[in-house]
Amino acid sequence: MTRDLWSLIPEPWRNQLENCRDELAEIDSALNAAHVGGEIIVPAWDNIFTALTLAPDQVKVVILGQDPYPNSGHAIGLAFAVPKETKPLPGSLRNILKELEADIGRPPQTSPDLAHWVAQGVLLLNTTLTTVHGVSNSHAELPWDRVVAQILNTVVTANSKVVAILWGKAAQSCSPMFSQDRIVTSAHPSPLSAHRGFAGSKPFSKTNEMLRLDRKEGIDW
Repeated sequence: MTRDLWSLIPEPWRNQLENCRDELAEIDSALNAAHVGGEIIVPAWDNIFTALTLAPDQVKVVILGQDPYPNSGHAIGLAFAVPKETKPLPGSLRNILKELEADIGRPPQTSPDLAHWVAQGVLLLNTTLTTVHGVSNSHAELPWDRVVAQILNTVVTANSKVVAILWGKAAQSCSPMFSQDRIVTSAHPSPLSAHRGFAGSKPFSKTNEMLRLDRKEGIDW
C-alpha cells in the first residue's frame, strides 16, 4: 500500500508546510519505492514526524541532530532519543546524558526517550528525517533539507528568540536561521567526535541562561 507523508503531519504545521508539498511528494515516491524493494525505513512510517507533536508556538529550544539512528529498534522520530527500555544506550545519547550530569551537577530527570524535554518545549529534530535500517545518512540526497528548513523557519517566526543547540557540522549549517545570540554550539556527541569539544561544553546550563534572558523558565533537564 502506498503511504502518504502529508497525512502524517500534525495539523498545527500543515499550513506552514504547504509549500513543501512537491518535496514531500518526491520523498514519498522514494520511500515507497524503497519499501517495495525490501528496504526497512527508519523510523517507522508513523513516527517520521513525531517531533512535530509540539506546535510551533510551544517550541522554546531546538536540538538538531543529523539523521535517525540506523536501527529500527532505536529510531523513534526524535533526534537522539530512543525507547525508554533501550539498553545499552547509543553512544551519542550516552555522551549527552553524561555531559548533562556534569553540567547541572545531578542525574538527568529524563528517560532515554527524552519525553521530559519534549514536554517542556524542546524540539528534537534531525536535519534528515529518514534513513535505511543499517545505513547512516542514506537519505541525505532526498529534499528533507527544504522541509526541515521550513519547519525551522516556522519555529523562528513563532519565537524569534528560540534557543538552538547545534551539535556537529550538519546542525551548524542551519545556524544562519537563528538569532546569533541564541545559539549553543559544539562538536557532535558521537563517540567519534565528543572529545573534540562536546565534553565540557555545558550546553544545558548555557541554554537555560539564554532562556532566562528572555524571561522564560529554564528547562528542567
